[in-house]
Amino acid sequence: MTKRDTETILTTEFVEKYKNKQPNWGFNGLGYIVYKRTYSRPKEDGTLEEWFETVARCINGAQKIGAGYTKREAEKLFDLVFNLKCNFAGRGLWQLGTSTVDRFGGNSLLNCWFTAIKKPEDFCFIFENLMLGGGVGYSIRREDIHELPRVKRNVEVSVKNTNDADFIVSDSREGWVRLLSKVLDALFITGKSFNYSTVLVRSAGKPIGGFGGTASGPEILVDGIEKIVGVVKEREGKKLRSIDVLDIANIIGSVVVAGNVRRSAEIALGDPDDYLYIKAKRWDLGNIPNWRAMSNNTIYCDSYDHIAEGVWDGYAGNGEPYGFFNVALSSKVGRTGEKAKENCEGTNPCGEISLADKECCNLSELYLNNIESKQELIECSKLLYKTQKAICALPFIHDDTNKIVHKNFRIGQGVTGICQSLHDKKLEWLGDCYEALKAYDKEWSKKQGWPESIKLTTVKPSGTLSLLAGATPGVHPAYSQYYIRRVRMSSQDALVETCKEMNYHVEYVKNFDGSLNRDTVIVEFPCKSGEDAKLAKDMKAVDQLDLVKRIQKEWSDNAVSCTVYYKKEELEEIKEWLRKNYKNNIKSVSFLLHQNHGFDQAPYEEIDEETYKRLSLAVKKVSSTKVSNGFVLEGLECDGGACPIR
Repeated sequence: MTKRDTETILTTEFVEKYKNKQPNWGFNGLGYIVYKRTYSRPKEDGTLEEWFETVARCINGAQKIGAGYTKREAEKLFDLVFNLKCNFAGRGLWQLGTSTVDRFGGNSLLNCWFTAIKKPEDFCFIFENLMLGGGVGYSIRREDIHELPRVKRNVEVSVKNTNDADFIVSDSREGWVRLLSKVLDALFITGKSFNYSTVLVRSAGKPIGGFGGTASGPEILVDGIEKIVGVVKEREGKKLRSIDVLDIANIIGSVVVAGNVRRSAEIALGDPDDYLYIKAKRWDLGNIPNWRAMSNNTIYCDSYDHIAEGVWDGYAGNGEPYGFFNVALSSKVGRTGEKAKENCEGTNPCGEISLADKECCNLSELYLNNIESKQELIECSKLLYKTQKAICALPFIHDDTNKIVHKNFRIGQGVTGICQSLHDKKLEWLGDCYEALKAYDKEWSKKQGWPESIKLTTVKPSGTLSLLAGATPGVHPAYSQYYIRRVRMSSQDALVETCKEMNYHVEYVKNFDGSLNRDTVIVEFPCKSGEDAKLAKDMKAVDQLDLVKRIQKEWSDNAVSCTVYYKKEELEEIKEWLRKNYKNNIKSVSFLLHQNHGFDQAPYEEIDEETYKRLSLAVKKVSSTKVSNGFVLEGLECDGGACPIR
């Protein structure tokens, strides 16, 4: 094989065969709009990629980083991805085959991370990876945060927008992170006051290269630093509490999100008996800082008996229900029941991957609803695996990440469309596919001189990618037959104006205190589920938990990410199920009231058929080219209603 073949494995002649073809896009064409808005990159001539070009870029890009496909394998994978039988991770669809991979290595292709907060610089790790467009899980367990030093007294941090400030913030991700590092160093290590300037930081709304998005402006940064300093200085001479660490991490998230709401996600993991933490999102108790809306909150819980009664207070609609993460079971290598241990310390924001400190997710997608045979499933799995394995071998920005990723070679192949596949026995294929993938990993790793992967499979929520293929997301049932899907967008996103022109309802986000967040809007999309989709209201909460248990045993050696929809009257039944099954069968799980949850702007809201028809008829078709954040939406109707977000 020539050097050219290793970098461009697909010939122009082969790719051109697909030029005038389109796959069966999900939700009556909505999948195409989602693709164009989210994953289609601008070409040199200013036009956007079509799907065949995106798939070719990704496979050639995978070959360049060492996937090692034969010509036959590359062409087969192209056909499978093109026809939406399987897919790369969303980050991979966007970045594979670009110069960003050369610059950032593995950080450009992987989305989510975990860190145990033990040192002040761990906050910088969160900030940097959120700014790279990823998500971060973080531990605020007492045993971790106890290692943080005491807060120094009488430290002042001020902004002085002149060229002679003590520190001038550069207009870059690195500059923002260095500012936070200097602030934390002053507050925890040196005890020396200083001032800084943002005169070089670009104004709000300017485009950001590389990972995309728009700049938030210096005001957001200054406000965030002021809030962080305020939280820390409340503890002068003392150590931070878990609630303080939570607030700092959430403020960091709000700084990133203010500029581009599609770009970050956080999950906090705390002790099950930490009552300050458990009440952190009880807005019915009053005086809840607005920034606490930034993270999902979960407790470390290895056994049902570890769950404090106060945890359940948020399940009655008075606050946000907390999720559970079973670190003991997640530390076992394999699906469930195996005895070998790994160094699992936490998880990513969606809870589907068990991670060590500074480790990251490496995901892909298998569209079970579109796959026609067990052999096709196994073929998809093996071919996607080669890209994921090559990504593990890339360099990463942080030394700690390099060490743990190159040790574990952890990947997570996700299955989606599960609740569309209950009737045709496709779930019976999963166990055989898992064993085939394990055997293939042993063979390929030996051939490449790489460690075998510590874990290989998962089930992720699969929000955006599932829309491309018309799949129900991950293991989740469809929310209801007819519903409103609310999606957050930056107020500066050009797509907001497009949505208004199409008559979608748009409003500002409401803060906990009733004020409006004018940096962020909510867009409401009327949606209709497929006729064969299993609906959440037709599945009791314990039925959803039974399905998670089954998929955990048969497929996922990482975890199954699932938000279980429940009704208040089911709470005692849920507790009993968890009491009997949780310890040995569930690695992670979260819950959300199906209705009457107390959220003014909940992500989903059930509506009747008449309301759906009324809202849908009011929506205009996109009759001409529309531009959003530099990406084009071609003249298609948004039938299904889900927002195209990356």
